[in-house]
Amino acid sequence: MSQQLGGQPILILKEGSSRTRGRDAQGMNITAAKAVASAVRTTLGPKGMDKMLVDTIGDVVITNDGVTILKEMDIEHPAAKMMVEIAKTQDDEVGDGTTTAVVIAGELLKKAEDLLEQDVHPTVIAHGYRQASEKAQEILQSIAVTIKPKDVAMLKKIAETAMTGKGAEGSRQKICDLVVKAVTMVADEEGTVDKDYIKVEKKVGGSIDDCEIIEGVLIDKERVHPGMPRKVKNAKILLLNAAVEFKKTEVDAEINITSPDQLQAFLDEEERMIKNIVDKIVDSGANVLFCQKGIDDIAQHYLAKAGVFAIRRVKKSDMEKLARATGGSMVSSIDAISKEELGYAGLVEERKISGEEMIFVEECKNPKAVSIMVRGGTEHVVDELERAIEDALRVVSVVFEDKKLVAGGGAPEVELSLRLREYAASVGGRAQLAIEAFASALEIIPRTLAENAGLDPIDMLVELRAAHEKGKKTFGLNVFEGKAEDMLKSGVVEPLRVKTQAVASAAEAATMILRIDDVIAASKTAAPQGPPGGGGMGGMGGGMGDMGGMGDF
Repeated sequence: MSQQLGGQPILILKEGSSRTRGRDAQGMNITAAKAVASAVRTTLGPKGMDKMLVDTIGDVVITNDGVTILKEMDIEHPAAKMMVEIAKTQDDEVGDGTTTAVVIAGELLKKAEDLLEQDVHPTVIAHGYRQASEKAQEILQSIAVTIKPKDVAMLKKIAETAMTGKGAEGSRQKICDLVVKAVTMVADEEGTVDKDYIKVEKKVGGSIDDCEIIEGVLIDKERVHPGMPRKVKNAKILLLNAAVEFKKTEVDAEINITSPDQLQAFLDEEERMIKNIVDKIVDSGANVLFCQKGIDDIAQHYLAKAGVFAIRRVKKSDMEKLARATGGSMVSSIDAISKEELGYAGLVEERKISGEEMIFVEECKNPKAVSIMVRGGTEHVVDELERAIEDALRVVSVVFEDKKLVAGGGAPEVELSLRLREYAASVGGRAQLAIEAFASALEIIPRTLAENAGLDPIDMLVELRAAHEKGKKTFGLNVFEGKAEDMLKSGVVEPLRVKTQAVASAAEAATMILRIDDVIAASKTAAPQGPPGGGGMGGMGGGMGDMGGMGDF
């Protein structure tokens, strides 16, 4: 990039930098974003396929979870990275619908490309998309169905819809029961659900049917001393955030010992101090100790003698879950140990699961923290199952909080498309074209569902449109039978927030990519020179080069 001034070129950008402008820049960004959308498109719906992702060190991930696929893909292009951000936001906000959001964003850009070719200005398209997105939010609110948090049957259907198409589909009935039970147990009186209090613990071995819920906390640790009991009934639990060991001086100190007697006296005193700490723990009535810090060898011996079940170096997050499940308080000082601070559990037991010891804290009076044990034949099965359970937990939590849901199977998208076309007619001007483009872009969801199920997408769309024009708002695509039917009756339902978030974030990302008309890529700094004769790394000054090939994914 240089300007001619009196025959003298003025360099503004560093050597090796590149710049792409106008239609080229837009085309390149749109192509890259579409490539990302098409990469995840085949995973959508109950008949969606899985992807196998292999990273640089050879680790394999098999999944059809949109956000996992995009995270694992090593994406370089800046516009394509924005598509990954959509999926991440969707995952953070709702936990499901990541593929939907990315596919809609890709289709919005595709439709915008057609309008750009007709010489519609990008800002006009962006404005129209924004209007359409706001109107879509209103329509979604109007077609949502309100449910009661106590409606367990509906919550199970939500979990089932989220699980369909995932690897765990065969045992989804059982898993949905576990998920709904877990969410209802940890929910507060106000109806908020903190998912952090539901711990999902993976263990390879057994089968998917062996998954179970622990009404309390599961900790991947073992007892500190073999002399301790393996099982404690009516456990009085002390949660200690202080080390059960000899306290070293805070400042640098020197102790001069001149005779063996003094050394012995010093060691005896050390032991006596540790014994005092153990006595305090035992006197409080505690028979189970969870310690966030270390437990000294001598202390382990005394605790074992007193018949106290002790675990050390427990994670802070696990300590919080234990406090919530048992009703105990976290004690940060040895002097603060008292009977009032103790928690209660009916059973604390160490069990061997697939060759590893684990601590089960069960039978809590009112467990506000629970654990789900995930089992499966191989590591890949367990990982995919965990992702499916996480999705299901999130969608059930969202519905529990919002108390609103919509029909699935592409029903809201077809309804939105129909209503937005009506709205476009009332707007007029060039923005009308953009709103119509937005409306037809939303139809990509039922179209993709049909394609992935091996059905004719045009026939299915026509059938769905006809049903919605007759006022059947909840009609969506039954991919198993290849016909339009009432999704609410069939039990295919999704949280309202999945759709509102997907449409909003897809529209925002699409408008942002559309408004870019200049891509300036800085050159990478040259690497240091290598040793003579070795060639070194040379100069990496080529930078991103011409970026032209970035669209070819």
